[in-house]
Amino acid sequence: MKKLIWMLLIVFLFGGSAGAKDKVLYFYNWSEYLPESLIQEFTKETGIKVVYTTYDSNEALYAKIKLLAGEGYDLVVPSSYYVHKMSKEGLLLKLDLARLSNFKNLNPRHLNKPFDPNNQFSIPYLWGSTGIVVNSEEIDPGKITSWADLWKPEFKGKVLLLNDVRDVFYMSLRVLGYSGNSTNPEEIKKAYEKLDLLMPNVRLFNSDTPRIPYISGEVQLGMIWNGEAYMAQEESNKFKYIYPKEGAILWMDNLSIPKKAKNIDNAYKLMDFLLRPEIAKAISEEIGYASPNQEAVKLLEAEVRENRTIYPSEKDLAGADFQVDIGETITVYEKYWEKLKTGR
Repeated sequence: MKKLIWMLLIVFLFGGSAGAKDKVLYFYNWSEYLPESLIQEFTKETGIKVVYTTYDSNEALYAKIKLLAGEGYDLVVPSSYYVHKMSKEGLLLKLDLARLSNFKNLNPRHLNKPFDPNNQFSIPYLWGSTGIVVNSEEIDPGKITSWADLWKPEFKGKVLLLNDVRDVFYMSLRVLGYSGNSTNPEEIKKAYEKLDLLMPNVRLFNSDTPRIPYISGEVQLGMIWNGEAYMAQEESNKFKYIYPKEGAILWMDNLSIPKKAKNIDNAYKLMDFLLRPEIAKAISEEIGYASPNQEAVKLLEAEVRENRTIYPSEKDLAGADFQVDIGETITVYEKYWEKLKTGR
């Protein structure tokens, strides 16, 4: 009897705490990229506590995961070219897609992309574009058709740029007629020189909640992600989203598990939860980005499915392109990015 009591005491003292420890998931995601209500719903259903922290750029995500050598988090959301970069550097776990019963809900057109053939390291979460937003009460949106318009002298001190080196340089490279994924140092230098001419027009850089400076009136036009534009439009219909004629920047954000994640089973559970049609629908509706989940899209109201800010037409996407990993050339971009932002 004493032996049984001791065994029960050990289970109570140690087994219980181990079980509690297993009921946790460390999720590192973009700012404002998952409704809090869905985190609560997942926890209520599974008993798994989600420790949720955010970042505002792929560079911030990469730096943190690189520093931790793939530890510290159980689920992350890298964009297209960063999936390739991080998997190549051994920072991501190879996925077992058979563990995701809802994987079948994803639209095949969003799978098996060059940055992750056969979705070995990632599954699509949301996709969208980077384009131009204009406050139509201050500026005639009919006169804004291209990235090059941001350089017009009359917009001095009125422009916002995303705090993202690749997005900003992609824009400048396309204005100059180059590939937005250029690895040519001379082209990148010319893009920097072109951006330097734009700086008098730039009031601020923001990739945390870029819609806020537009809503507050701090800036009148500039770069924005389409989902942020959609949320701004919910505040006021004066905000118009424009697909620039040089081509919008396309991106896809993806769910990935870091190589040394401690709570892998829980990560798969959350991934499968997010792939449910009704959950993916709720995310798309609130966040304002397009869902790669074809079953979720079917559930959306027509006004959402037909909203070109979220779901662009083929004409809108003319010239649009995804960013790709540019390898070591990123150091060239970063050198000029630092000069651009510091004025040195």
